[in-house]
Amino acid sequence: MKKIYRFFCLGLAIMASCSSDDDQSVVADTNDNTQKEIISPIELSDYDNGSGVMMQTFYWDVEPREEWWTNLSGKIDDWAESGVDRLWLPVATKGASGGYSMGYDPSDYFDFGEFDQHGTVETRFGSRQELETLIEKAHGKGLEVIADIVINHNSGGGEEYNPYRDKNTYTLFDELHGNASGMFNRNFENFYPNSTSNYDDGSLFYAEQNLDHNQEYVQNWLWKSENSVAKYYKNVMGFDGWRFDYVLGYEPWVVKAWLDEVGGFSVSELWDGNADVLSQYVDQTGSGVFDFATFYKLEEAMDRFDDLTVLEGKMLWKTHPDKSVTFAANHDTEKDENEDNRIADENKLKAYAYILTHPGYPTIFYSDYENEAFKEPLKQLVQIHNSLAIGDAEVLYVDNDEYIMKRAGTDDNPGLILYINTSGNTKKRTIKSAWNNSYLMDYTKNVHGSITSDENGEVLIEAPANGYSIWSIAKVN
Repeated sequence: MKKIYRFFCLGLAIMASCSSDDDQSVVADTNDNTQKEIISPIELSDYDNGSGVMMQTFYWDVEPREEWWTNLSGKIDDWAESGVDRLWLPVATKGASGGYSMGYDPSDYFDFGEFDQHGTVETRFGSRQELETLIEKAHGKGLEVIADIVINHNSGGGEEYNPYRDKNTYTLFDELHGNASGMFNRNFENFYPNSTSNYDDGSLFYAEQNLDHNQEYVQNWLWKSENSVAKYYKNVMGFDGWRFDYVLGYEPWVVKAWLDEVGGFSVSELWDGNADVLSQYVDQTGSGVFDFATFYKLEEAMDRFDDLTVLEGKMLWKTHPDKSVTFAANHDTEKDENEDNRIADENKLKAYAYILTHPGYPTIFYSDYENEAFKEPLKQLVQIHNSLAIGDAEVLYVDNDEYIMKRAGTDDNPGLILYINTSGNTKKRTIKSAWNNSYLMDYTKNVHGSITSDENGEVLIEAPANGYSIWSIAKVN
């Protein structure tokens, strides 16, 4: 049960000492007779705002090959303890490049590492049994498992004459040609162009093998029939939701139809930094989307323009907080050679501090979490997110190198104040909080000791150089 927080009258309290990393408690004098009070952080575990975070469990070209599912199984306990509630897995089925495939060249939608094709039985990530073990263990810890779904372009089929292109194309998928499972066999009639549909130029990848979603046959195999991809993944494999890859390659109605049929958590990869475009897609599909608008605003504010006022711009979380899936990095951005498409390492934790305190559903990138320099700060940020990041968000102050935001909390949750500082010096600023006559502490432990607010809630908060702090009430022991 949540504990109702208390405000503490201070009188003429004076802060007397600072804390260590292991113990944030401080001793304060309470009167002229030097009576001592111990000021300690509240227990974040006593507050549960009903949210969690998603872990992206892979990066490009993960190693070791054929052992990834087992590797992830060994991390579930730690992730669950840290506050992760969903695992986004890589594409789990056989791709055209076999044991080297990251899954984005889909060939057999029902080969989870059990058929001998494309030079391998196991996928790059391991066997079907190892995947099933991973999903079962995740469910045992209360974590949902999200399938990465690629449903426009295919690869790895056999060669056949295609009368609609008047040449041979690699569009034959059957038991002998890239579809050993024998489920969802397909040929040139199921790809653009065909007898019922003109050529669709929506796909940048494998244009000759771009599935025609208008066909009843394709719809049945992808989501409608009882042995469709969607229902097999959900009912047989145990996946709980969907990450739709490259939705620019097909129409929004496809995602809506899929979700209407099978439901589940959903996030679409619509790579567009325009918040209005993302918002329109949410309205059309009912799916969540990765909030590229927020990602690019963070990159611009902290890297490209070095100006935090950029954060006043449009972002999806500001209009659709329940559909905004925020992130600071993913498998694509981290390998992108264009520096404007990724957030620099020196700004990563500040970006995570932003998404883990603001509305939206945050995603943690595997390689960032496994970075020893980031791991403990990220764990602390996730704990703060899952406890105190609740209530309306209000920007209290912003300029080129300072950003201060308040989450209002609720009747039984104090909320928080985030302070980001991108300058080379420690910054301090007096702000108006909702906490009158209260002790406050920085729950990131980047600033030690306690501070006090006055009878009007005004308080002088601090953020370290090129860093961040997150403030909330403390308790008196």
